[in-house]
Amino acid sequence: MPTYKAPTREYGFLLHELLDLSRFSNLPGFAEATPDLLDQIMEQPAKFTEEVLQPLNKVGDEQGCTLKDGEVTTPDGFADAYKQLVDGGWPALVCDPDYGGQGLPNTVGVLFNEMVSSANMAFGMYPGLSHGAYSALIHHGSDEQKDMYLPKLVSGEWTGTMNLTEPHCGTDLGLLRSKAVPNGDGSYAISGQKIWISAGEHSMSDNIIHLVLARIEGAPEGVGGISLFIVPKFLVNDDGSLGERNTLQCGGLEEKMGIHGNATCVMNYDGAKGWLVGEENKGLRAMFTMMNEARLGVGLQGISQSEVAYQNARDFALERIQGRALTGPKNEDGPADPIIVHPDVRRMLLNVRTFNEGARALLVWTALWGDLAEKAEDEETRQKADDLMGLMTPILKGYCTDKGFANAVESQQVYGGSGYTREWGAEQFVRDARIAMIYEGTNGIQALDLVGRKLAANGGRAVFTFFKEVDDFIAANKDDETLAEIIAPLGVARKQLEEATMWFMENALKNPDHAGAGAADYLHLFALTAIGLMWGQMAKIAHQRLAGDAAGDAFYETKLVTARYFVNRMLPQAATHLAAIKAGADDVMALTADAF
Repeated sequence: MPTYKAPTREYGFLLHELLDLSRFSNLPGFAEATPDLLDQIMEQPAKFTEEVLQPLNKVGDEQGCTLKDGEVTTPDGFADAYKQLVDGGWPALVCDPDYGGQGLPNTVGVLFNEMVSSANMAFGMYPGLSHGAYSALIHHGSDEQKDMYLPKLVSGEWTGTMNLTEPHCGTDLGLLRSKAVPNGDGSYAISGQKIWISAGEHSMSDNIIHLVLARIEGAPEGVGGISLFIVPKFLVNDDGSLGERNTLQCGGLEEKMGIHGNATCVMNYDGAKGWLVGEENKGLRAMFTMMNEARLGVGLQGISQSEVAYQNARDFALERIQGRALTGPKNEDGPADPIIVHPDVRRMLLNVRTFNEGARALLVWTALWGDLAEKAEDEETRQKADDLMGLMTPILKGYCTDKGFANAVESQQVYGGSGYTREWGAEQFVRDARIAMIYEGTNGIQALDLVGRKLAANGGRAVFTFFKEVDDFIAANKDDETLAEIIAPLGVARKQLEEATMWFMENALKNPDHAGAGAADYLHLFALTAIGLMWGQMAKIAHQRLAGDAAGDAFYETKLVTARYFVNRMLPQAATHLAAIKAGADDVMALTADAF
């Protein structure tokens, strides 16, 4: 049976040493985030995710959700686990105190979310989507809407969804057909069908608040005529009590490759009562608040599945005996050695581990910039933070889910034939991780967003801001002999990233197909450089601690080994991506469409 252990020591290292959150104690939410409190916050949900959520992961996969007469039943144990989540106050962790939240930085929240997703990805989508709905409403809802819906979303008593995709349109939302007709009393009648709606119907919460994109009757065609509406499962009375059921229902459950424990619904709206969020025809702007948060959350899912897959593959490798070490027997009293002695097994495990730790560091680093974009006291810092947050969103979503899936497969390989059977759980991690490359915008779309929008935005300001982060680190540490083995390859990758960036800026308009063909390679090159920066910073801390009061600490010694492995084995892949970008798109676009 698979297991999961929350990497709380790693979390403490990131929060206290890499990010040093205490230096932001003058900002809202950070003052309360003392080191002792943060350690408690990491330890308490660790027990919940390990003992409650993780055992339900296999249950959810095997049972799935069921639909009868429009009602969805979640797998055994899910409802009780959700109640424990709510009773523990965890949905409120990073929400606004004005609506019952605890107000902690989202930087803390992402680590909590990783624990939940590693233990049970399908379960974690229920509260995850609710927080996305909370974010959209707190940024774009009216005061009345916030007062009516946010306290129950914050507490977890109500859950939320987002409804974008329709049978005939996914990414190209300008094609959507769902319509909204004014009722004359400030509400609208919403009609249409939405598909692939995660957590769209269930009975774990008292109400479900659907955020639905639709076109108001007479609005312009295309994305410029889309509005966003609150459409609750149960109508809410003025006093906050629940009224009659709205005219919407789940018309079917998707039969999926993975995440069986989450109710992925076809939602039918038949004149359902809804209320406009924000301005007419500006719905995409409001929904993108939710979508951008979801994209970072999906990147986190890639890391989470890579982490739990690694943990189980590592444990298998430590226990499974097969063959002898190339340098002679290590388990002399046994008939064979554990497979962890074999170089290829170690290579696979290190490939995954160096990603997990480096990508996690990049995610929390980005989350911190997201917090500063809202809470920093000066405009210059807020602008820089917003630039970096926007830039890194498609990179984290695309790279972390590409690698998360690949790492789940690589971890499965460690088991040999056992990994292909259900008994060990490795194949579930592969199936669950696969969806993350697809939803919230496929990774190809993320790459196009990066090269087509983020590079050119504000004259390339965000990209050059990132370059300065790397340059400042290299300049500050170029004379540190202990970091020479890190600084040199990071500097090479930095130059390769700049070369690729300038190529896109010069050639994208001349030959969009050429640029499009290289977009995914550019995204990966960028991610490798950014993770290289994280490993450089972590290696510096490890050297300092080992030279001081942590001499001989295996945690920091291991950090240096994994840092060296990343910069020597993984970071050089940047050169391959640069070559692919410059190679051109002639072969990609050589065939006419009908030749396919």
